Amino acid sequence: MKVSVIRMSSLLYLGVLMLAMVASDMIDDCLNSNRSYYMNIVLLEDNTYEWSMPLVKAAVEQAILADKQENDKYGLDFTLTANFNGFNTNLYKRQGCGSSTCEGLTILKKLNANGEVGCVMLGPSCTYATYQLVDENIGLRLTIPIISAGSFGLSCDYKPKLTRILPPARKICDFFLHFMNETLPFKEPWSRFYVYKKTNNASEDCFWYINALTAQTNKFMLGTNTEPIHGEEGLKKLFQSPKRHSNILILCGNTDEMISVKELVGQIPKDFLFILIDVYNPDYYLNTTSSAGMESVLVVTLPQRNYTSSSSFNETINDYVAGYHDGTLLFGKALRERMLSMQKYNGTDNGSLGDNPFGNISFYGMGGHYVLDEYGDRDVNFSIIYTSYKTLLLFDTSLNKTINYTQNPTLPWAGNKLPPDEPKMPDEFDMQEIIVIVLSLSVVVVTGVALIFYRQNRKERCLQKKWSHIEPHLIGPLDEKEVSLKIDEDKRKDSIYFRQRGRYDKKPVIMKELKTTEGDFTEDQRIELNTLLRIDYYNLTKFYGTVKFEYGVYGVFELCQRGSLRYILSDRISYPDETFMDMEFKISVMYDIAKGMSYLHSSNIAVHGRLKSSNCVVDNRMVVKITDFGCNTMLNTGKDLWTAPEHLRKFGVSPKGDVYSYAIIAHEIVMRQAPFYTEYCTDVREKIYRLQHPIGHNVFRPDLNFEGVSDREIELYTLIKNCWEEDPELRPDFKRIELTLGNIFSNLHNQATETYMDNLIRRLQMYSRTLEKLVEERTALYKAERDRADRLNFMLLPGPVVRSLKETGSVEPELFEEVTIYFSDIVGFTTLCYYSTPMEVVDMLNEIYKNFDSILDHHDVYKVETIGDAYMVASGLPKRNGNRHALDIAHMALDILSFVGTFELEHLPGIPLWIRIGVHSGPCAAGVVGKKMPRYCLFGDTVNTASRMESTGLPLRIHVSQSTINILQRTDCKFEYEKRGETYLKGKGKMMTYWLTGVTGGSYNLPTPPSAENFQSLQKDLAEMIVLSLEKRGGDSFKKRKTLSTKIRRRETNSSAQSDSLPEYFHLAVTENPSTYL
Repeated sequence: MKVSVIRMSSLLYLGVLMLAMVASDMIDDCLNSNRSYYMNIVLLEDNTYEWSMPLVKAAVEQAILADKQENDKYGLDFTLTANFNGFNTNLYKRQGCGSSTCEGLTILKKLNANGEVGCVMLGPSCTYATYQLVDENIGLRLTIPIISAGSFGLSCDYKPKLTRILPPARKICDFFLHFMNETLPFKEPWSRFYVYKKTNNASEDCFWYINALTAQTNKFMLGTNTEPIHGEEGLKKLFQSPKRHSNILILCGNTDEMISVKELVGQIPKDFLFILIDVYNPDYYLNTTSSAGMESVLVVTLPQRNYTSSSSFNETINDYVAGYHDGTLLFGKALRERMLSMQKYNGTDNGSLGDNPFGNISFYGMGGHYVLDEYGDRDVNFSIIYTSYKTLLLFDTSLNKTINYTQNPTLPWAGNKLPPDEPKMPDEFDMQEIIVIVLSLSVVVVTGVALIFYRQNRKERCLQKKWSHIEPHLIGPLDEKEVSLKIDEDKRKDSIYFRQRGRYDKKPVIMKELKTTEGDFTEDQRIELNTLLRIDYYNLTKFYGTVKFEYGVYGVFELCQRGSLRYILSDRISYPDETFMDMEFKISVMYDIAKGMSYLHSSNIAVHGRLKSSNCVVDNRMVVKITDFGCNTMLNTGKDLWTAPEHLRKFGVSPKGDVYSYAIIAHEIVMRQAPFYTEYCTDVREKIYRLQHPIGHNVFRPDLNFEGVSDREIELYTLIKNCWEEDPELRPDFKRIELTLGNIFSNLHNQATETYMDNLIRRLQMYSRTLEKLVEERTALYKAERDRADRLNFMLLPGPVVRSLKETGSVEPELFEEVTIYFSDIVGFTTLCYYSTPMEVVDMLNEIYKNFDSILDHHDVYKVETIGDAYMVASGLPKRNGNRHALDIAHMALDILSFVGTFELEHLPGIPLWIRIGVHSGPCAAGVVGKKMPRYCLFGDTVNTASRMESTGLPLRIHVSQSTINILQRTDCKFEYEKRGETYLKGKGKMMTYWLTGVTGGSYNLPTPPSAENFQSLQKDLAEMIVLSLEKRGGDSFKKRKTLSTKIRRRETNSSAQSDSLPEYFHLAVTENPSTYL
């Protein structure tokens, strides 16, 4: 136990420390940024709420002026500014706080995207909205603090960025938990309570205070014997019952609501006590005497407030307005203290970053003295006011104990004390009560015995028709391609239900894994399976039995091969709007589901429990059938968007819950949107949360707009709304739904009845009318996709190779007697990479090779590949072109070299591009290598020699072999060349080679190549040029790159002098060297 306490204490200390560091970082981030110190105020515009924007705006502006005056005293020249972001919830059926979540979130997303979040945010007051901002999992993860006068709910507790200027629900729970256990001269310890939960019109504070007191995980519920009372009916039953387990009822509201409760219940027992939570009502200190309806009532409220304000808005001041006024002062105080601290230590870090600016702080404001705990929540002294509107005691939430109480108060209960929590039971029963009890017990015993015999007889009758496992060999593949029913074990383990299609007794079936692996079913499960065997209805899928494989037991059900209704609604290509947007077709689909559910509810199964659009399947005749019914002991129900609200709150199934699920499916059919579609709220978890926690009568439902619809559609929409009523008793049953849809359908055709065959034929005709159009659209899509694939293939492989692959599926290797191969690479590429980022290297190569590719388009050549900075081109293959292959490669090489002479690197201005080019002619073989990412590759000694010609060449030179020169001499084009002499090639020995320098009469603007002497220092000169280029761009860009080795030093001369003294080959120029005419 001692170790656990130490561990919990350590965790608590760590949490407080992290909270402090986060908040201080927020303040420092605001101080260190260049943005102005402005605040965003995000509140409702509706004046009916005490924290609405029109009421708060003037108070915040006055607080900003007061803060400026305080800054002037210390000589600080900064002023807070406010950005007011009001919003309303008129688009929602449930307005106000109940629908503030999506609107507030939209505003914050917009501010966050525009970089306008400011230094702090005031508001929202609504718990739903604030939770979406501060929760670690689904919140926006803002980096600024939030100050809220409200946000009372437990879901907003212990959030590092949130400060609540009014006491949250956690403080109310702590008060009741500790106060009830206290012993005072006029009070005994209590442990039994009732808590009254209103079903509608609860204020924001009352809703969350009462919700917290009744939360199952709350310390108050865990530490006491508390029973919630729901609505006025529950309140009546409580006081009508002669047996109560407590004398204390906790409720929240004002004096008028308290009086209404007493009038509702009638006579109040003398030993009964009401505890009214009315925290923000100052009227108790204005009246000297209480009304008769406030007898036997204790009121929990705040101490008397004296708002210190002389502004014109004084009449509108309340605790919320004062809270936002003082929240502005709090933020200004935190900024001011931080600035003064930084000035004191000359702008250096004085080690105070661990102090939380909003935690463990106290200050004075319009609302009086504020004390915030370590989590930034306000601590107060709750006043307990008794019958004569006099203060009975004060309770300090920071200490969690009573700090002052009235001696000898005049109380209306016996002994001048508060009543005990447990009612006194009568000592003896009278004779009439004994007779009633005996008769009641007799009726219960007789009824129980009769029920046992009935259930036993019913079980025997249900078990009379027994099924047997279908032999596995009777389950065949659905088509010829399916040759095995073997299950992938990994997939089976990753899913609750494994589904496998097959064929049984010439019928397509689907097998669903049941929650048993041995095939030993319980008695209840056998009854369910026998009941399923007796179900035979054309709007319900047929159950054929079970099949046992070595890896599990599966139920065999009828397969509807078009798939689920959810799939069909989402597939707008196969099932276009022309088919499903027709009102007649929508009603037909809804009618099928209603008939299936009507039959199911009248059968022994009685309820589905898992009804959703994915459990409604469509067969080849476009008839909708319901599946996954029955087997409630083997299949899970789950909670999702189709689940009725009452079953989201409390696990279970019911026929009325199926009606609600049907309404959600009908909405999907009518709107053809995602399940539970709403325009302003798309998060599934938020939708389920708002379904579970409605506020009053403003329940959360999908969007359904009645504007601009026909009379028939209005009748259909009204039916849907009736089906998703919050009160299950107000929802129609499926018999009524079937009758209503039948009438609507008959009126569409002006006939009283329509047979099943008429309906089926009409639907098939409607569907067939769209098939021709669909085939045309699919054919056009296929042709476009085929053309796109062909274009891509021709970019990757030569045209003849692609055509051979398409026609025969293979490419035979081919020998070419004579081709010319070109190789080039970038000189100093390693040095360039040394001074460039990886992305700059990629952009550089991409820009160079895009221009090379453009040059290739003007010559009869084929680009083989690029590997890093190496570029390989061939001519004479895969299409032979006589002697033109050498001619085309020569012209292409001159064009590339001419382009290189004018190209500058974008990220290194002034740095030229040098390449080496090697060309050789001879025989080679070519073919496609590999099946994955196939490549057209060249093989032979000609390839190796061309590569050696490139590697032994010089920068800005075209190195040509004797064989290529011989071919060029046989052409009509006169090329200019220089004889290099014998050159040693690895693996070949010495060969006579040449420099190709141009074409007679050509206008090639070739760069000046370096001499052999220059080449020795070329790498060093290139490195120094790059350093100078980076220095010209600025120090920051130079610092971001790696520095050169210690052997290379920065020259002391200025950059202009360096530029003037560069070697000639660093400048672009036209060469005029003597040439030999070919």
